[in-house]
Amino acid sequence: MTAKAHLTPQRRLVQDFVIQATNHPTATEVIEGLREQGHKVAYATVYNSLRYLTSVGLLNELNFGNAVTRYDARTDMHYHSVCRACGRIDDWTLPLPQEYLKYVEEETRYKVEDVDLVVKGVCPACAGAGN
Repeated sequence: MTAKAHLTPQRRLVQDFVIQATNHPTATEVIEGLREQGHKVAYATVYNSLRYLTSVGLLNELNFGNAVTRYDARTDMHYHSVCRACGRIDDWTLPLPQEYLKYVEEETRYKVEDVDLVVKGVCPACAGAGN
């Protein structure tokens, strides 16, 4: 947690829900999940909490080219696989070859600071179902 982070009980509740989720939930899924657990939360509270938690680096905001933003409690360097059939998202880690990053820097003249890698395909469950 950053030194500047101020976690109200509502922010902690939202953060804990995302940490415990296994599906990189959307804001709507956070709201519905918290309500299913018996918490009375307003949409604005959840949206504002998610915005705050991402701004202080306690959650990551994920956008995979669709209109839905998802949230990830993992803030370490990792990547994602997204199933084109069911939408499942899995985390994975693998060091990227330094030669690759050096090539990107030489080709673009960018100083690479972060890498956001998304692999799209079909998850094992959907592949086994013949999708």
